[in-house]
Amino acid sequence: MVIGIPKEVKDNEFRVALTPHAVKHLVTMGQEVFVENGAGEGSGFLDQEYQEAGATLIAKSDELFHSAQLILKVKEPQPEEYSQFHAHHVLFTYLHLAASKELTEALLQSGCIAIAYEMAQDANGRFPILEPMSKIAGRMSVQIGAHYLEKQQGGRGVLLGGVPGVEPGRVVILGSGGVGSSATRIAVGMGAAVTVISIDLDQLTRLEELYPGRVVTRVSTPIGIEESVLQADLVIGAVLIPGARPPRLIPRSLVKRMLPGSVIVDVAVDQGGCVETTHPTTHSDPVYRVFDVIHYAVSNIPGIVPRTATLALTNASLPFIVRLVESGIDLALKREPGLANGVNVKQGKVTCQAVAQAHGLPFEPLD
Repeated sequence: MVIGIPKEVKDNEFRVALTPHAVKHLVTMGQEVFVENGAGEGSGFLDQEYQEAGATLIAKSDELFHSAQLILKVKEPQPEEYSQFHAHHVLFTYLHLAASKELTEALLQSGCIAIAYEMAQDANGRFPILEPMSKIAGRMSVQIGAHYLEKQQGGRGVLLGGVPGVEPGRVVILGSGGVGSSATRIAVGMGAAVTVISIDLDQLTRLEELYPGRVVTRVSTPIGIEESVLQADLVIGAVLIPGARPPRLIPRSLVKRMLPGSVIVDVAVDQGGCVETTHPTTHSDPVYRVFDVIHYAVSNIPGIVPRTATLALTNASLPFIVRLVESGIDLALKREPGLANGVNVKQGKVTCQAVAQAHGLPFEPLD
Protein backbone atom coordinates (compact mmCIF):
# COMPACT_ATOMS: atom_id res chain seq x y z
CA MET A 1 0.00 0.00 0.00
CA VAL A 2 1.46 3.36 -1.04
CA ILE A 3 0.97 5.99 1.65
CA GLY A 4 0.67 9.70 0.86
CA ILE A 5 1.07 12.57 3.35
CA PRO A 6 0.05 15.89 1.78
CA LYS A 7 0.73 19.33 3.19
CA GLU A 8 -2.28 20.71 5.04
CA VAL A 9 -4.03 23.62 3.32
CA LYS A 10 -6.56 24.67 5.97
CA ASP A 11 -6.01 28.20 7.30
CA ASN A 12 -3.04 28.27 9.70
CA GLU A 13 -2.99 24.48 10.01
CA PHE A 14 0.62 23.62 10.79
CA ARG A 15 0.24 19.99 11.87
CA VAL A 16 1.32 17.03 9.74
CA ALA A 17 -0.16 13.54 9.77
CA LEU A 18 3.02 11.66 10.79
CA THR A 19 6.43 12.45 12.23
CA PRO A 20 9.61 11.26 10.47
CA HIS A 21 10.07 8.57 13.15
CA ALA A 22 6.63 7.16 12.34
CA VAL A 23 7.41 7.26 8.62
CA LYS A 24 10.63 5.33 9.26
CA HIS A 25 8.64 2.69 11.13
CA LEU A 26 6.32 2.22 8.15
CA VAL A 27 9.20 2.14 5.68
CA THR A 28 10.91 -0.51 7.81
CA MET A 29 7.72 -2.56 7.46
CA GLY A 30 8.14 -2.40 3.68
CA GLN A 31 5.65 0.37 2.99
CA GLU A 32 6.28 3.11 0.44
CA VAL A 33 5.63 6.60 1.82
CA PHE A 34 5.28 9.80 -0.22
CA VAL A 35 5.47 13.14 1.59
CA GLU A 36 4.68 16.47 -0.03
CA ASN A 37 7.46 19.04 0.14
CA GLY A 38 7.16 21.20 3.25
CA ALA A 39 4.42 19.08 4.83
CA GLY A 40 6.17 18.90 8.19
CA GLU A 41 7.87 22.29 8.34
CA GLY A 42 5.10 23.93 10.36
CA SER A 43 5.62 21.30 13.07
CA GLY A 44 9.39 21.61 12.95
CA PHE A 45 10.01 18.48 10.86
CA LEU A 46 12.16 19.20 7.82
CA ASP A 47 12.02 17.54 4.40
CA GLN A 48 15.52 16.15 4.97
CA GLU A 49 14.27 14.28 8.05
CA TYR A 50 11.57 12.57 6.01
CA GLN A 51 14.08 11.69 3.30
CA GLU A 52 16.41 10.20 5.89
CA ALA A 53 13.46 8.21 7.24
CA GLY A 54 13.02 6.64 3.80
CA ALA A 55 10.16 8.72 2.41
CA THR A 56 9.97 9.97 -1.17
CA LEU A 57 9.43 13.72 -1.39
CA ILE A 58 6.79 14.86 -3.87
CA ALA A 59 6.77 18.43 -5.18
CA LYS A 60 3.09 18.73 -6.06
CA SER A 61 0.03 17.46 -4.21
CA ASP A 62 -1.70 16.23 -7.37
CA GLU A 63 1.25 13.91 -8.04
CA LEU A 64 1.03 12.58 -4.50
CA PHE A 65 -2.72 11.92 -4.75
CA HIS A 66 -2.25 10.23 -8.12
CA SER A 67 0.39 7.83 -6.79
CA ALA A 68 -0.84 7.07 -3.26
CA GLN A 69 -3.66 4.81 -2.10
CA LEU A 70 -3.79 5.61 1.63
CA ILE A 71 -4.00 9.36 2.21
CA LEU A 72 -3.09 10.43 5.75
CA LYS A 73 -4.14 13.95 6.66
CA VAL A 74 -4.85 15.95 9.80
CA LYS A 75 -7.92 18.02 8.95
CA GLU A 76 -10.89 17.43 6.70
CA PRO A 77 -10.31 18.01 2.96
CA GLN A 78 -10.75 21.61 1.91
CA PRO A 79 -12.74 22.61 -1.21
CA GLU A 80 -9.57 22.93 -3.28
CA GLU A 81 -8.74 19.31 -2.44
CA TYR A 82 -12.12 17.74 -3.28
CA SER A 83 -11.26 16.97 -6.90
CA GLN A 84 -8.09 15.11 -5.90
CA PHE A 85 -9.93 12.22 -4.27
CA HIS A 86 -10.88 9.19 -6.35
CA ALA A 87 -12.23 5.67 -5.93
CA HIS A 88 -8.79 4.11 -5.30
CA HIS A 89 -8.21 6.27 -2.22
CA VAL A 90 -8.56 5.46 1.46
CA LEU A 91 -8.63 8.70 3.44
CA PHE A 92 -7.74 8.65 7.15
CA THR A 93 -8.12 12.01 8.91
CA TYR A 94 -10.30 14.08 11.23
CA LEU A 95 -13.49 14.38 9.17
CA HIS A 96 -16.35 15.84 11.28
CA LEU A 97 -18.71 15.22 8.36
CA ALA A 98 -21.86 16.04 10.34
CA ALA A 99 -20.81 19.68 10.10
CA SER A 100 -20.49 19.77 6.28
CA LYS A 101 -22.91 18.38 3.73
CA GLU A 102 -20.73 19.81 0.96
CA LEU A 103 -17.71 17.74 2.01
CA THR A 104 -19.86 14.65 2.58
CA GLU A 105 -21.25 14.87 -0.94
CA ALA A 106 -17.79 15.47 -2.42
CA LEU A 107 -16.44 12.32 -0.77
CA LEU A 108 -19.48 10.34 -1.89
CA GLN A 109 -18.95 11.50 -5.45
CA SER A 110 -15.26 10.56 -5.35
CA GLY A 111 -16.04 6.92 -4.50
CA CYS A 112 -13.28 6.81 -1.87
CA ILE A 113 -13.31 5.22 1.57
CA ALA A 114 -13.15 7.90 4.27
CA ILE A 115 -12.26 6.93 7.84
CA ALA A 116 -12.64 9.47 10.64
CA TYR A 117 -9.90 9.68 13.26
CA GLU A 118 -12.46 10.96 15.75
CA MET A 119 -14.61 7.82 15.49
CA ALA A 120 -11.95 5.09 15.49
CA GLN A 121 -12.27 3.09 18.71
CA ASP A 122 -10.02 0.82 20.72
CA ALA A 123 -10.99 -2.48 22.36
CA ASN A 124 -12.37 -0.61 25.38
CA GLY A 125 -14.70 1.57 23.33
CA ARG A 126 -12.57 4.69 23.79
CA PHE A 127 -11.67 7.11 20.99
CA PRO A 128 -7.86 7.19 21.27
CA ILE A 129 -7.13 9.43 18.25
CA LEU A 130 -9.75 11.97 19.28
CA GLU A 131 -8.61 12.16 22.90
CA PRO A 132 -5.24 13.94 22.54
CA MET A 133 -6.66 16.70 20.34
CA SER A 134 -9.61 17.10 22.73
CA LYS A 135 -7.17 17.55 25.60
CA ILE A 136 -5.15 20.11 23.69
CA ALA A 137 -8.22 22.05 22.57
CA GLY A 138 -9.70 21.95 26.06
CA ARG A 139 -6.53 23.22 27.71
CA MET A 140 -6.08 25.95 25.13
CA SER A 141 -9.72 27.06 25.27
CA VAL A 142 -9.29 28.60 28.71
CA GLN A 143 -6.11 30.48 27.88
CA ILE A 144 -7.74 31.71 24.66
CA GLY A 145 -10.81 32.82 26.60
CA ALA A 146 -8.65 34.57 29.19
CA HIS A 147 -6.90 36.47 26.39
CA TYR A 148 -10.14 37.73 24.85
CA LEU A 149 -11.46 38.79 28.26
CA GLU A 150 -8.74 41.44 28.27
CA LYS A 151 -10.08 44.94 27.68
CA GLN A 152 -7.73 45.56 24.76
CA GLN A 153 -9.34 42.58 23.01
CA GLY A 154 -12.81 43.96 23.64
CA GLY A 155 -13.55 41.79 26.68
CA ARG A 156 -14.88 42.59 30.13
CA GLY A 157 -11.44 43.26 31.56
CA VAL A 158 -11.67 40.34 33.98
CA LEU A 159 -8.67 38.40 35.33
CA LEU A 160 -9.80 34.81 35.71
CA GLY A 161 -7.69 34.22 38.80
CA GLY A 162 -8.75 37.41 40.52
CA VAL A 163 -6.55 38.99 43.24
CA PRO A 164 -6.87 39.21 47.04
CA GLY A 165 -10.03 41.12 47.83
CA VAL A 166 -11.46 40.69 44.31
CA GLU A 167 -13.45 37.64 43.26
CA PRO A 168 -12.12 35.51 40.40
CA GLY A 169 -13.66 35.29 36.97
CA ARG A 170 -16.48 32.84 36.40
CA VAL A 171 -15.98 30.04 33.89
CA VAL A 172 -18.83 27.78 32.75
CA ILE A 173 -17.89 24.60 30.91
CA LEU A 174 -20.57 22.72 28.98
CA GLY A 175 -19.46 19.09 28.83
CA SER A 176 -17.24 16.93 31.00
CA GLY A 177 -15.47 14.65 28.52
CA GLY A 178 -12.00 15.10 27.06
CA VAL A 179 -12.40 18.78 26.20
CA GLY A 180 -14.42 19.67 29.29
CA SER A 181 -12.20 17.91 31.80
CA SER A 182 -9.07 19.43 30.27
CA ALA A 183 -10.63 22.90 30.29
CA THR A 184 -11.59 22.35 33.92
CA ARG A 185 -7.99 21.48 34.82
CA ILE A 186 -6.64 24.72 33.37
CA ALA A 187 -9.47 26.94 34.69
CA VAL A 188 -9.02 25.57 38.21
CA GLY A 189 -5.27 26.00 37.93
CA MET A 190 -5.74 29.63 36.96
CA GLY A 191 -7.86 30.21 40.06
CA ALA A 192 -11.18 30.81 38.31
CA ALA A 193 -14.59 30.05 39.78
CA VAL A 194 -15.53 27.01 37.68
CA THR A 195 -18.91 25.45 36.97
CA VAL A 196 -19.11 22.27 34.89
CA ILE A 197 -22.45 21.26 33.37
CA SER A 198 -22.93 17.77 31.96
CA ILE A 199 -25.34 14.87 31.57
CA ASP A 200 -22.70 12.39 32.74
CA LEU A 201 -22.87 11.97 36.51
CA ASP A 202 -19.85 9.68 36.63
CA GLN A 203 -17.68 12.30 34.95
CA LEU A 204 -19.03 15.04 37.22
CA THR A 205 -18.28 12.88 40.26
CA ARG A 206 -14.73 12.35 39.05
CA LEU A 207 -14.19 16.10 38.60
CA GLU A 208 -15.48 16.80 42.11
CA GLU A 209 -13.10 14.20 43.49
CA LEU A 210 -10.17 15.66 41.54
CA TYR A 211 -10.91 19.25 42.57
CA PRO A 212 -12.74 19.08 45.91
CA GLY A 213 -14.32 22.39 46.80
CA ARG A 214 -12.93 24.06 43.68
CA VAL A 215 -15.53 23.07 41.09
CA VAL A 216 -19.31 23.39 41.08
CA THR A 217 -20.98 20.62 39.08
CA ARG A 218 -24.50 20.70 37.68
CA VAL A 219 -26.57 18.19 35.73
CA SER A 220 -27.47 19.68 32.38
CA THR A 221 -30.94 21.25 32.23
CA PRO A 222 -32.09 24.30 30.27
CA ILE A 223 -32.74 26.22 33.51
CA GLY A 224 -29.37 25.25 35.02
CA ILE A 225 -27.54 26.27 31.84
CA GLU A 226 -29.37 29.59 31.75
CA GLU A 227 -28.62 30.42 35.40
CA SER A 228 -24.91 29.67 35.02
CA VAL A 229 -24.35 31.24 31.61
CA LEU A 230 -25.97 34.54 32.61
CA GLN A 231 -23.33 34.95 35.34
CA ALA A 232 -20.37 33.75 33.29
CA ASP A 233 -17.37 35.73 32.11
CA LEU A 234 -16.22 32.81 29.95
CA VAL A 235 -18.27 29.95 28.50
CA ILE A 236 -16.52 26.90 27.00
CA GLY A 237 -18.57 24.73 24.63
CA ALA A 238 -17.20 21.21 25.11
CA VAL A 239 -20.12 19.03 24.04
CA LEU A 240 -19.43 15.90 21.99
CA ILE A 241 -21.65 13.24 20.45
CA PRO A 242 -19.24 11.13 18.34
CA GLY A 243 -19.98 11.57 14.65
CA ALA A 244 -23.09 13.69 15.21
CA ARG A 245 -23.99 17.34 15.54
CA PRO A 246 -24.05 18.46 19.17
CA PRO A 247 -27.25 19.89 20.61
CA ARG A 248 -27.58 23.68 20.63
CA LEU A 249 -27.49 24.18 24.40
CA ILE A 250 -27.25 27.98 24.31
CA PRO A 251 -29.96 29.59 22.17
CA ARG A 252 -29.60 33.00 20.56
CA SER A 253 -32.05 34.46 23.08
CA LEU A 254 -29.73 33.46 25.94
CA VAL A 255 -26.63 34.90 24.25
CA LYS A 256 -28.47 38.21 24.00
CA ARG A 257 -28.76 38.31 27.80
CA MET A 258 -25.14 37.40 28.61
CA LEU A 259 -22.80 39.88 30.27
CA PRO A 260 -21.43 42.50 27.84
CA GLY A 261 -17.84 41.68 26.92
CA SER A 262 -18.12 38.06 28.04
CA VAL A 263 -16.53 35.38 25.87
CA ILE A 264 -17.74 32.14 24.29
CA VAL A 265 -15.16 29.60 23.08
CA ASP A 266 -17.17 26.95 21.22
CA VAL A 267 -14.76 24.03 20.84
CA ALA A 268 -17.66 21.94 19.51
CA VAL A 269 -17.82 24.09 16.38
CA ASP A 270 -15.95 21.46 14.33
CA GLN A 271 -19.06 19.29 14.65
CA GLY A 272 -21.49 22.20 14.19
CA GLY A 273 -21.27 23.96 17.56
CA CYS A 274 -23.35 23.89 20.75
CA VAL A 275 -24.18 27.62 20.70
CA GLU A 276 -26.79 28.88 18.24
CA THR A 277 -24.80 32.00 17.38
CA THR A 278 -21.48 30.30 16.58
CA HIS A 279 -20.15 29.59 13.12
CA PRO A 280 -16.68 28.38 12.15
CA THR A 281 -13.88 30.94 12.11
CA THR A 282 -10.18 30.72 11.27
CA HIS A 283 -6.94 31.48 13.05
CA SER A 284 -6.53 34.42 10.65
CA ASP A 285 -9.87 35.91 11.76
CA PRO A 286 -10.81 34.03 14.95
CA VAL A 287 -13.47 36.14 16.68
CA TYR A 288 -16.65 38.08 16.05
CA ARG A 289 -19.28 39.71 18.27
CA VAL A 290 -22.96 38.94 18.64
CA PHE A 291 -24.96 41.03 21.17
CA ASP A 292 -21.63 42.37 22.55
CA VAL A 293 -20.49 38.80 23.36
CA ILE A 294 -17.16 37.76 21.85
CA HIS A 295 -17.34 34.45 19.97
CA TYR A 296 -14.20 32.37 19.31
CA ALA A 297 -15.05 29.45 17.03
CA VAL A 298 -11.88 28.21 15.33
CA SER A 299 -12.38 24.62 14.24
CA ASN A 300 -8.71 23.58 14.39
CA ILE A 301 -7.48 24.98 17.70
CA PRO A 302 -4.57 22.47 18.06
CA GLY A 303 -3.16 23.68 14.74
CA ILE A 304 -1.43 26.59 16.49
CA VAL A 305 0.58 24.28 18.76
CA PRO A 306 1.62 21.96 15.93
CA ARG A 307 4.73 20.44 17.44
CA THR A 308 2.90 19.15 20.49
CA ALA A 309 -0.21 18.25 18.49
CA THR A 310 1.62 16.35 15.73
CA LEU A 311 3.55 14.26 18.24
CA ALA A 312 0.34 13.48 20.14
CA LEU A 313 -1.55 12.65 16.95
CA THR A 314 1.16 10.30 15.72
CA ASN A 315 1.29 8.49 19.06
CA ALA A 316 -2.44 7.78 18.78
CA SER A 317 -2.88 7.12 15.06
CA LEU A 318 0.19 5.02 14.20
CA PRO A 319 -1.09 1.75 15.78
CA PHE A 320 -4.24 1.98 13.63
CA ILE A 321 -2.22 2.80 10.51
CA VAL A 322 0.11 -0.15 11.12
CA ARG A 323 -2.80 -2.57 11.39
CA LEU A 324 -4.42 -1.07 8.30
CA VAL A 325 -1.36 -1.44 6.08
CA GLU A 326 -0.43 -4.87 7.45
CA SER A 327 -3.81 -6.38 6.58
CA GLY A 328 -5.03 -4.20 3.72
CA ILE A 329 -8.19 -2.14 3.92
CA ASP A 330 -10.79 -4.90 3.46
CA LEU A 331 -9.29 -7.37 5.91
CA ALA A 332 -8.43 -4.62 8.41
CA LEU A 333 -12.05 -3.46 8.53
CA LYS A 334 -13.21 -7.04 9.11
CA ARG A 335 -10.65 -7.73 11.83
CA GLU A 336 -10.80 -4.33 13.55
CA PRO A 337 -14.34 -3.33 14.61
CA GLY A 338 -12.96 -0.14 16.16
CA LEU A 339 -11.41 0.92 12.87
CA ALA A 340 -14.56 -0.04 10.97
CA ASN A 341 -16.51 2.20 13.34
CA GLY A 342 -14.61 5.14 11.90
CA VAL A 343 -15.71 4.54 8.29
CA ASN A 344 -18.06 7.41 7.43
CA VAL A 345 -18.18 7.01 3.66
CA LYS A 346 -17.41 4.01 1.49
CA GLN A 347 -17.64 3.85 -2.29
CA GLY A 348 -20.48 6.31 -2.68
CA LYS A 349 -22.44 5.31 0.43
CA VAL A 350 -22.80 6.96 3.84
CA THR A 351 -21.94 4.26 6.38
CA CYS A 352 -22.25 6.44 9.50
CA GLN A 353 -25.81 6.83 10.71
CA ALA A 354 -25.16 10.13 12.50
CA VAL A 355 -23.77 11.70 9.33
CA ALA A 356 -26.68 10.43 7.26
CA GLN A 357 -29.16 11.86 9.74
CA ALA A 358 -27.38 15.20 9.88
CA HIS A 359 -27.74 15.71 6.13
CA GLY A 360 -30.87 13.73 5.27
CA LEU A 361 -28.91 11.21 3.22
CA PRO A 362 -29.49 7.44 2.85
CA PHE A 363 -27.65 5.32 5.41
CA GLU A 364 -26.15 1.96 4.50
CA PRO A 365 -24.36 -0.02 7.24
CA LEU A 366 -20.83 -1.14 6.52
CA ASP A 367 -20.73 -4.72 5.23
